[in-house]
Amino acid sequence: MKRVTALALCLALLICALACTRPKPDETKPTVVCTIFPQYDFVRAIAGDRVNLVLLAKPGSEVHGFDPSLAEMSLILESDLFIYVGGETDQWTNDLLHKNGRDLFAVALIDLVQTVDEEHTEGMQGKTEDEPEADEHVWTSPKNAMRIVDGLCDALCRLLPDEADAMRKNAEDYITELCSLDRDLHAVMQEAKRTTVVFAERFPFRYLTDDLGLSYYAALPGCSSNEEVSLSTISGLIEIVRREKVPCVFTIEFSDGRIAETIAEATGCSVYELHSCHNVSREDFDAGVTYLDLMRRNLESLKKAVN
Repeated sequence: MKRVTALALCLALLICALACTRPKPDETKPTVVCTIFPQYDFVRAIAGDRVNLVLLAKPGSEVHGFDPSLAEMSLILESDLFIYVGGETDQWTNDLLHKNGRDLFAVALIDLVQTVDEEHTEGMQGKTEDEPEADEHVWTSPKNAMRIVDGLCDALCRLLPDEADAMRKNAEDYITELCSLDRDLHAVMQEAKRTTVVFAERFPFRYLTDDLGLSYYAALPGCSSNEEVSLSTISGLIEIVRREKVPCVFTIEFSDGRIAETIAEATGCSVYELHSCHNVSREDFDAGVTYLDLMRRNLESLKKAVN
């Protein structure tokens, strides 16, 4: 009994210590809540420390199928600006946006760009008879990222009109960097020896491949909830790699890479990662890695895939 009491006391002291050391938000600043990493990073670049910025997706976690806790829903309801992706996977936001008789100040990324539907390409696993859904991974194209940054800047300027000039300057500087990234990606494609890529994963890069003129094959659609890839799908991708003479297959972040390794063993191709920027690892988050950093990594991986 004494051991149980001592353990409970130690636990209480630890919780108290964590509560005391956790930085409290500055109540003089508005709170901006973002569901996933891209909009969090964009707001960070535009607003800096002018807002209390919150990322709901825990670093290192898989964000598909995100289900907010009661505490997270309360945080959203109390926020001054809520930024989410929109679309099928964010259906949980529908009731929340009009809670307690008031509309939240909210921005959906899919409302800031022209969306396209998810495709079902040769060899891709999944039902083809379903109604097409908008592809929600709108930030994967730097051109779309420019539009998103511009739209988020408008929202932040409404929130903090006295800081509008400074934030617009930050947004302009960031868009300049996105333009440079976009030019470098297209420069790679101008020198490309091939224009076909293969993903041994979900495929969240429709906007990027469309923008760069790439054709693609993949195991699963971008928002697929199916974690198991069939043997016939893997065999089909192996045949595609051989037929198209593709030098590498791509995995995405947080993948165990087993499907890619199976394809590589069968065909002799290499395996590289293309990061969808949905979320970042704890290591990258703590190091301050940005969307631009991740997309620059993708640039290097694409060079290997098309040359």
